[in-house]
Amino acid sequence: MTDNNLANGGRILVDQLAAEGADRIFGVPGESYLAVLDALYDTPEITYHICRQEGGAAMMADAYGKLTGRPGICFVTRGPGATSASAGVHVAFQDSTPMILFIGQVGRGMSEREAFQEIDYRRMFGQMAKWVAEIDDAQRIPEMVSRAFHTATSGRPGPVVLALPEDMLSTPVPPPLLARPYHASAGAPEPGLMDALWQRLERARRPLVIVGGGGWSAAAKAELEAFAESARLPVAASFRCQDYFDNEHSCYAGHVGIGIDPKLAARVRESDLLILLGSRFGEMTSSGYSLMKIPNPDQPLVHVYPAAEELGRVYRPELAIQAGSAAFVRAARDRTPPDAGAWQDWTAAAHADYLAHNQPTEVPGRLQLGKVVAWLNETLPPEAILTNGAGNYTAWLHRFYRFRQFRSQLAPTSGSMGYGLPAAVAAKAVHPDRPVVCFAGDGCFMMHGQELATAMQYGLPIIVLVVNNASLGTIRMHQENHYPGRVSATELTNPDFAALARAYGAHGEVVEDDADFAAAFGRAQASGKPALLELRLDPEAITPGATLSGLRARALAK
Repeated sequence: MTDNNLANGGRILVDQLAAEGADRIFGVPGESYLAVLDALYDTPEITYHICRQEGGAAMMADAYGKLTGRPGICFVTRGPGATSASAGVHVAFQDSTPMILFIGQVGRGMSEREAFQEIDYRRMFGQMAKWVAEIDDAQRIPEMVSRAFHTATSGRPGPVVLALPEDMLSTPVPPPLLARPYHASAGAPEPGLMDALWQRLERARRPLVIVGGGGWSAAAKAELEAFAESARLPVAASFRCQDYFDNEHSCYAGHVGIGIDPKLAARVRESDLLILLGSRFGEMTSSGYSLMKIPNPDQPLVHVYPAAEELGRVYRPELAIQAGSAAFVRAARDRTPPDAGAWQDWTAAAHADYLAHNQPTEVPGRLQLGKVVAWLNETLPPEAILTNGAGNYTAWLHRFYRFRQFRSQLAPTSGSMGYGLPAAVAAKAVHPDRPVVCFAGDGCFMMHGQELATAMQYGLPIIVLVVNNASLGTIRMHQENHYPGRVSATELTNPDFAALARAYGAHGEVVEDDADFAAAFGRAQASGKPALLELRLDPEAITPGATLSGLRARALAK
């Protein structure tokens, strides 16, 4: 640029991101936003992490949003880049994670011609983002980026998508004033509604809190634990939100997710005051919408949620409280706790049931995955971060590991395969001082296994545990339940995962017996670099409590 009084859109955008406190970008470079990459050259306070596929980049941004509570920032190019990134946007939407996806777009003079890689992103992302827009005027960048940060973090958090026409980013304009940094907002509960809740607690004999959703923090978790302790209230975690409450706390009642403990499921049904705190109580948490009747639950229901549109959407609550989870637990903590005399035995029994269900089970084969997870639980510090994607292998981690510290679990409530490795890379980048262990099935790992190269590039010593049963186990399980013996499209031919890791320059080993796991894990840690341990699991061990042949026999006997 020849005029020092002008700036291009790329420069303005990067300056506004810096003003908002952005410190990391996850992305795959594209020619459609070269002006942004050029501006980043002069902005060392923002680190650009080069990822190997846009879906992985978007999942890293989601993990960043979960870990920090600030929007994870992802940049991708138009067309194929945006379609690949949509996997991570969907994760952020269903998980209520603050995230902003920036997409390079065709030049303004080429729009509506189906130019090279052109897509209308408002139509494409309309159902999976809180707001989708295109910035056509570089002088409006501060305004629209500010709105993106506020939208992504306020109410029910979620993703925002902004398209950036290539010529808008590169054309010099008089620089506008930058917007002030954003502040997230979530409403506090009305005192009258808190009074109504306390009146219900005074009448209750079998209360149960189910916690989940977005907008939480370590401070909110601590407030919740203090409130639960003072009121001796049993607290269960919704699907893949197990780190929202210390699993070793005497009020913890277990995980209301896939493969729920039947005793916990019974408690949900028998509760005479069910408090959903930040949770939507979606399909996975509700066991396919079977734990509560729709629209009128049998259980007296109190629903606390930050977004008004979710209250009464599926279940009609007796009491609806629109409030952020953190604001709600602060308000609850400030009140005199209710008398717990009527339910303290109920709470103690709930925790005892959880501890009994938490004991590892025996499965076919030399490698007992329950014992592996139990060893990790005993060995890893509370601040360790464990990540996973989707698949039956996750049942062992969710059932047998005890999460103690907030954001020690990164897992997609959307059930997206391939999430674990990108999430682990982001976690180690954000928290280099915390151990990070990724669980992945063989099918799950192959979705985004190339992000091991990203871990190598940035020297992020994560440890990846690939549970290899040579099949897409979840689908195989459903096949045996519904079409016993008719195996189709679920058997996998896999690479030597340990050799593949070594090809990337990582440490790689195969573990076929759980007795060998501790030593192998120690060598992985001692290597000081990204590491992968391939855990070869007997295909018969389809879940912690079932075998393939057993499922088939039961299905054939029907």
